[in-house]
Amino acid sequence: MTTDPLPLIPPTPGQLAWQRQEFGVFFHFGVNTFAGLEWSDGTLDPSIFNPTRLDADQWVATAADAGARYVILTAKHHDGFCLWPTDTTDYSVRSSPWKDGTGDVVAEVMTAADKYGLGFGLYLSPWDRHAPCYPDPVAYDRYYQDQLRELCTRYGTLSELWFDGAGSQGREYDWVGIGEVINQTQPQAMIFNMGDPTIRWVGNEDGLASDPVDYVVTETDFSQYTVQTTRLDRALYLPPECDVSIRKGWFWAEDDRPKTLDHLLAVHYRSIGMGANLLLNLPPDNRGLIPEEDVDRLAEWRAELDRRFANGVAPAALAEVSPGVWRASFEHHVRLDHLQLVEDFADSQRIRSHAITSGDRLVASGQTVGNKRIHVFEEIETAELTITVDGPAPKLESIRGFRTGVESIPDIDYLAGTEAPAD
Repeated sequence: MTTDPLPLIPPTPGQLAWQRQEFGVFFHFGVNTFAGLEWSDGTLDPSIFNPTRLDADQWVATAADAGARYVILTAKHHDGFCLWPTDTTDYSVRSSPWKDGTGDVVAEVMTAADKYGLGFGLYLSPWDRHAPCYPDPVAYDRYYQDQLRELCTRYGTLSELWFDGAGSQGREYDWVGIGEVINQTQPQAMIFNMGDPTIRWVGNEDGLASDPVDYVVTETDFSQYTVQTTRLDRALYLPPECDVSIRKGWFWAEDDRPKTLDHLLAVHYRSIGMGANLLLNLPPDNRGLIPEEDVDRLAEWRAELDRRFANGVAPAALAEVSPGVWRASFEHHVRLDHLQLVEDFADSQRIRSHAITSGDRLVASGQTVGNKRIHVFEEIETAELTITVDGPAPKLESIRGFRTGVESIPDIDYLAGTEAPAD
């Protein structure tokens, strides 16, 4: 996505703090949940939206138990149905039988996020298949900014605003006006991928980053359903977020099931373990609850990650012995099958490649390190490792070893389709 040499651009304090969070949870919920659809065309009757047991506390508690540090809710998906009582349209919870039209899903998730100390973000689809004014760009830009202003002024501090490019190929929105709304109301929010972004999409809906994971780029990918990219006016520091659903679908469907434990472990290794953030979707069902099997699978995933990574061997003493060469010394011989490297990138991402050796044996190698790089390999016994890094004045912050009994990354069971879902 970039050409070498990459510019040395530092993250803002907000970007660095966001990267340190590593893991967030997505909630896709709306009229699609009750129609068994991934995308709907804006004509579904709002009366079908009627969760009988909606419990946002259960949603966010599930996310917190899994280790998430922020949650993002689809306040409005492409169908245009709004999960808050907006003044811009009657196509919202106000026209549903849920709580006799007095409910506000956005407010309930915000309250739960505050309770559990998680950041709270919102997804507001630019593409709107219900709004009668959508064919008129000027009128729709005004309509969209009014919706964004409501969300940005009614629901406290927002950690992230998620702008999905799906369906917007060839459409130009008033990103200057949208940016003004954000700057006036939520200037600290991370902006996902469109307009004046501060973070970017990884480029697929499988939750998978690939080496190298560049934090400075000159273009961004647009959506899963097009090869279109957006060329930036200049190189920007835009760390990636890997989005993926725990199920095949983004919205709950009765015949869908959660991914296997191994699949979710593979996602972790290839997102957080590659230096990117992971945003894992947990779709509430038509009761308004995260399904029990999804909760159980997530708990199983968290338990296995804790087993592998909560208690490593004693941290290695790290010292730079010559430019670009670091020595990691353990107090005694240790057995390892995982290594976790962390780069000091507070003033810019600098490591372009790295190799880890034990004596004459190459243990692992790769390109970028970034926020966290996890390597998996056949078990070794060693008291000392040499890490050789390449790049402009690269800085290695830490290295930690683990003995997990696992010597390979699991396979991915399936990849997301690239055809737009049927209505």
